[in-house]
Amino acid sequence: MAQLFVTPGTLTLAQLRDVYQHPTLVTLDEKAYAAIDKSVACVEGIVAEGRTAYGINTGFGLLASTRIAHADLENLQRSLVLSHAAGVGAPLDDALVRLIMVLKINSLARGFSGIRRKVIDALVALVNAEVYPRIPLKGSVGASGDLAPLAHMSLLLLGEGQARHRGQWMNAREALAVAGLAPLTLAAKEGLALLNGTQVSTAYALRGLFEAEDMYAAASVCGAMTVEAMLGSRAPFDARIHAARGQRGQIDAAAVFRHLLGETSEVGQSHANCEKVQDPYSLRCQPQVMGACLTQIRQAADVLAVEANAVSDNPLVFWEQGDVISGGNFHAEPVAMAADNLALALAEIGALSERRISLMMDKHMSQLPAFLVANGGVNSGFMIAQVTAAALASDNKALAHPASVDSLPTSANQEDHVSMAPNAGKRLWEMADNVKGIIAIEWLSAAQGLDFREGVKTTPALERARALLRQSVPFYDKDRYFAPDIEGASELIAQRTLSALVPAGTLPSL
Repeated sequence: MAQLFVTPGTLTLAQLRDVYQHPTLVTLDEKAYAAIDKSVACVEGIVAEGRTAYGINTGFGLLASTRIAHADLENLQRSLVLSHAAGVGAPLDDALVRLIMVLKINSLARGFSGIRRKVIDALVALVNAEVYPRIPLKGSVGASGDLAPLAHMSLLLLGEGQARHRGQWMNAREALAVAGLAPLTLAAKEGLALLNGTQVSTAYALRGLFEAEDMYAAASVCGAMTVEAMLGSRAPFDARIHAARGQRGQIDAAAVFRHLLGETSEVGQSHANCEKVQDPYSLRCQPQVMGACLTQIRQAADVLAVEANAVSDNPLVFWEQGDVISGGNFHAEPVAMAADNLALALAEIGALSERRISLMMDKHMSQLPAFLVANGGVNSGFMIAQVTAAALASDNKALAHPASVDSLPTSANQEDHVSMAPNAGKRLWEMADNVKGIIAIEWLSAAQGLDFREGVKTTPALERARALLRQSVPFYDKDRYFAPDIEGASELIAQRTLSALVPAGTLPSL
């Protein structure tokens, strides 16, 4: 298991990627307990004094003006969790649930939430025991917190609902026993602290970020391979061009291509004296387009890194002043907009890759056999693979529509503007899967094109990429069942085999 030492508010994107990718043993910094305990004492003081504070001794949402009797405070918190567990859809996978739980632990442990250490420790114990609550995919609008999915997460602490342990579903009490726990009774404010927050929206978007980074790396490698397969020029990647413009993403994207393409190669030398003046945009403008995508990925990463460490429940406990203040940190608009920007990047990465595939199909543009196969006519070659890439790229155009501009009022218009951040985040997964399919087809196409340039090699980095593919997918000498080739290349991309070829530090979490 991966090891994660949590000093609240300091998690990095690289750590969060590890949490998403591997079962994790969490250790909470003991220094966090002082602030946690003081925030609880502040809440207990308010209850003892009979002061009215939202969420502590009042109802919720439109019912905020309803005062709750002291004898009903524990039942209030339990009822809140049960009633709000109203999600629908397929259960989230273990990796995503684990990420959500770690984000929640990180936020609650900052000491602004008025929740006891035993509740936070119980979440830690569940993560460490690989016990993951059943959280349905849908049901949050990304404001007032991710109420429904976080309620499903919290049900387990009460001994309700279901959980999965190493692939096996079990009832809540059995699952708690695996982690050495018994059902909890929530104290004042604790149910609200668990349910309020943007952790689900943020986890959805973080998964999209990680996948966008992986697709960016794979597309950079395959784009460089296509430059070589198409006998393209290295001149458009010259550092002076990009320095003259000054766009940091473009400058760094061009550096990645120079790293992959090197100064020259046997392929490059084979057409050193050709008469071609310029390459098509999908080759020549890769630094400009991919650089813009890199900028969007980095900006989204900055927002999500902040949100992953944020306190986003409501109300917040400022124990030093003895204040409990109601606000709106649960509104996930920053996350929604970051996810929308990632959608733009994913759509463009895929669209540009599809255009490069199309170039390789055209024998007049590529100087390769039509549709990258010998004996054309008898063989259709990559003809329909390119059609598949076009279908995937077009699908992403529709999926890229911003979710953050949508809103439907909830809670009888008390919550009259919502972010739709979960929708913004989860559509990124489908988009990334589409891009993976497109890049897989480009990888196959570029390797096929290079194989037709018999007797000459490309650069060491790109030869490694070609060899990685050829270990799983042989040269396409005549028509065969094509889908397994695409699946094989897609699986290699999913395993991040190409990410290692991109310089470290280019992408935020890698």
